[in-house]
Amino acid sequence: MMEVNLQTRLQEIVGNENVVINKPLKQHTYTKLGGNADYFVTPTAYEQVSDVIKLANQQDVPLMLLGNGSNLIIKDGGIRGIVMYLGKLDQIIVQNESIIAQSGALIADVSKQALTSHLTGLEFACGIPGSVGGALFMNAGAYGGEIKDVLKKATVVDKTGEIRTVTAEELELAYRTSVLQTNGWIALDAEFTLTKGKYEEIKAQVDVLTFKRESKQPLEYPTCGSVFKRPQGNFAGKLIQDSDLQGEQIGGAEVSLKHAGFIINKDEATAADYIALIEHVQRVVKKRFNIELEREVRIIGENAENSAVKN
Repeated sequence: MMEVNLQTRLQEIVGNENVVINKPLKQHTYTKLGGNADYFVTPTAYEQVSDVIKLANQQDVPLMLLGNGSNLIIKDGGIRGIVMYLGKLDQIIVQNESIIAQSGALIADVSKQALTSHLTGLEFACGIPGSVGGALFMNAGAYGGEIKDVLKKATVVDKTGEIRTVTAEELELAYRTSVLQTNGWIALDAEFTLTKGKYEEIKAQVDVLTFKRESKQPLEYPTCGSVFKRPQGNFAGKLIQDSDLQGEQIGGAEVSLKHAGFIINKDEATAADYIALIEHVQRVVKKRFNIELEREVRIIGENAENSAVKN
């Protein structure tokens, strides 16, 4: 009875078309991995996000936020409870030298809008595949730039459902981390402060970074992006390469021959394949160089044997 009530209440909040039962999450991850979500909910307004959080709290139902799925591995058993996807909150608005972008917008699209508006500062994000929300969550960065360099403030909703505005300082952005990872806040939008520049110069920088990314990263295969954080004074990719791990394969997952810091879904890999290969790489690098590789990619969900997806 509770399950029917939960589905009905979710439909009342976000509309029937925005609630899907047993949604295959592999449709929403860059690795093309992951089991099903019990309830896949897509809000179209901030108040709906707040109401879904409050409902989950009231009914004691697990709630998981899903961004663009670019730095994420979802286990084969899927995710129990509610998975909330903010992909329909994707507006991008330019105001003078600022850009306000909702969390479901792609950060690469925000970078493109900055270029179109002759604004400099977000060139580094031109090839980052994640959403704005995910970029804040991870303090995403590339080629010497990070979100914390350009973020002014953000709108968030806390774990009680209260919507508030916070400064960049309050988000405590650091290397691949922010308080969003620890305090249960969900980003709804972000305001970036940029600088007027010359279109030709901005475009030239974007072109250089795009070439670097396309020539060095294995974009021809599904991948979760950079798997490991950069160890102090070293590079994860070089350590993996020097450990003779390129081309190493478990199931359908393979350490990329093009860039050792990436693991590709070469042949219908499972999440279990991916996780086993990640752990294998960590063990070999630890044994060879006595360096612990820390994961950058997030792993969430349940193993296949723990799956209890509803029919």
